[in-house]
Amino acid sequence: MRMLYSGYQAWNDMLAPARFGAQVALGMRDRLGPFADFAMPRRMFALMDVFQGAQLSHRRPAYNIDAVQCGNAMVAVREEVVLDLPFGDLLHFAKDEVETAQPRVLVVAPMSGHFSTLLRSTVATLLRDHDVYITDWKNARDVPLEAGRFGFEDYVDYVIRFFQELGMGAHLLSICQPCVPALAAVALMAEDKDPATPRTMTLMGGPIDVRVAPTVVNDLANERSIEWFEQNLISVVPFRYAGRGREVYPGFLQLAAFMSMNLERHGAQHRELYQLLADGKDVEAQKIKDFYTEYFAVLDMTREFYLETVDMVFQRALLAKGELMHRGRRVNPGAIHRTALLTVEGEKDDVCAVGQTAAAHTLCTGLRPHLKRHHLQPGVGHYGVFSGSKWEKQVYPQVRNMILAMN
Repeated sequence: MRMLYSGYQAWNDMLAPARFGAQVALGMRDRLGPFADFAMPRRMFALMDVFQGAQLSHRRPAYNIDAVQCGNAMVAVREEVVLDLPFGDLLHFAKDEVETAQPRVLVVAPMSGHFSTLLRSTVATLLRDHDVYITDWKNARDVPLEAGRFGFEDYVDYVIRFFQELGMGAHLLSICQPCVPALAAVALMAEDKDPATPRTMTLMGGPIDVRVAPTVVNDLANERSIEWFEQNLISVVPFRYAGRGREVYPGFLQLAAFMSMNLERHGAQHRELYQLLADGKDVEAQKIKDFYTEYFAVLDMTREFYLETVDMVFQRALLAKGELMHRGRRVNPGAIHRTALLTVEGEKDDVCAVGQTAAAHTLCTGLRPHLKRHHLQPGVGHYGVFSGSKWEKQVYPQVRNMILAMN
């Protein structure tokens, strides 16, 4: 399995000429004039378009958030790196034309096989009323070995470091897998009476206690020993990349696992994409293409972060049991006294089932009742919690009101 990455790369190299040929052919479509609109050419170009687009990318896509509606005005947005660390940046979506200072929010993004751009719509919505930052994680295969290791404890350290860079009065919003290290970071900061401890903590669809209503994801994590995961899923970055020699859990394996859970749906989506292109319905087809451009952009995780997350979060549930340690120190969520807690869950979430995120309320024993809120969003799955119309119209107001009340 250590050579799996090299095999994957060799397979991509073999397909590269065919993909290049498809790209060249698609570029010649406009030269055919009216002939390109005949049924047979449209089908051929549709097939090449689907084939050329069904490939993985290992580079972070653009956020493409150039402007946002703030009140009655459209305000320009620019990205600036506030803090550049080996495995991730603190990225700021700066707005120069806002007259009144807005609450600062750090979005703690998952490191689970995709880039932080997966939260593009989450960020765009938050930007209406907030000064937004995000943990912009880097692809492990692009990080040289000299940068050292990056494990679960390092993730916690990065969150703490980012909040210290933001200073007093910031707010935290975490989605999915990082809810556990994010909660751990706040607990450690609160116990240390760190002045940069966030004022609010919003945890959305996260595996705080996977023992509550286990999902297929939880079952898969517990079917095998941690040794099996190490022996069968860890590979080595090929020589051609900056992170050559680094042991990683490849993003293409994580994507394969995600797709296998809904293989029939993804197949149907690509068949629909082909038909839309063949029928000349380019606008409808572009929506599907945009989704898969993001979905097929994969990020490799370091061996240690992946294995430690599987072990400590999904197999042993150490935080929920009160047994999670950080640098030899027990993490105590009960030390949180002033950071208001909002948990959000989706009724149909098949990744983090109802109750897994709400478990944070039981752990945060030091919070008075008026500092705790829970929102269960009807009719949405995992992604609907932080993207789509129900996120914008029903979930987001809960987040905004919590931040406003504590700001």
